[in-house]
Amino acid sequence: MDIRFDDQVVLVTGATSGIGRAAAVRFASSGALVMATGRNRAELNRLMEELNDGKEEVVALALDGDIADGAFREGLVDRTVERFGRLDVLVNAAGFIASGTIESTSLDDYDRMMDVNLRAVFHLMQLAVPHLVASGGNIVNVGSVTGLRAFPGILSYCVSKAGLDQLTRCAALDLASKGVRVNAVNPGVVVTNLHKNSGMEESAYSRFLEHSKTTHPLGRVGEAREVADLIAFLASKNAGWITGDTVSIDGGRNQTCAR
Repeated sequence: MDIRFDDQVVLVTGATSGIGRAAAVRFASSGALVMATGRNRAELNRLMEELNDGKEEVVALALDGDIADGAFREGLVDRTVERFGRLDVLVNAAGFIASGTIESTSLDDYDRMMDVNLRAVFHLMQLAVPHLVASGGNIVNVGSVTGLRAFPGILSYCVSKAGLDQLTRCAALDLASKGVRVNAVNPGVVVTNLHKNSGMEESAYSRFLEHSKTTHPLGRVGEAREVADLIAFLASKNAGWITGDTVSIDGGRNQTCAR
């Protein structure tokens, strides 16, 4: 399916690695003008070089900063619209994971998880809505299989992603009459830097990926580009009658019991 986003403006958070980066590449390769954001300036620079390479005009811009900072979020949306004149798609891909149980998770750790994975998404959606109403645009949030099923040892992450799914559904109903669609993708284990950024050592991560082959019925973990393709579909006119959906892309993981 040839999905194009010619002249559409797409804002992607968490674009320095993993699913966010893959989404930025996917949209730019389909004709979109991309505003990418993340905390790693060096990685953003590399992404800009890749997206703008060989182009007569700039097709991608980057703004580095902490998505948990409200002032940064406001400036991010303002900068996008000022530079490109509109906003058609918001992709909320920024997020992080940390270990912790009901006994070991501190309030500060819990609040930080909610700030990045849920509160920041809520605020960015609010800020983007007037522009999306004007363009007839839409929102795609990046959730997780952990929002659908409970997993031990990552309580705050599971709660934040479950909240994201409900935010997606409620916002979809609120915005349907305005012509703005809101959907989410719920990946299983995907090869990204998410776990390593949380402090997992390389050897432990390799073991985790190997074990994950046994917990996903299709027998493998996912790739970021596969999730990016689904994000692009949901953001496209091909999905014009889909809203309020949380779409699993997890090799069947959400269908299984704890393993």
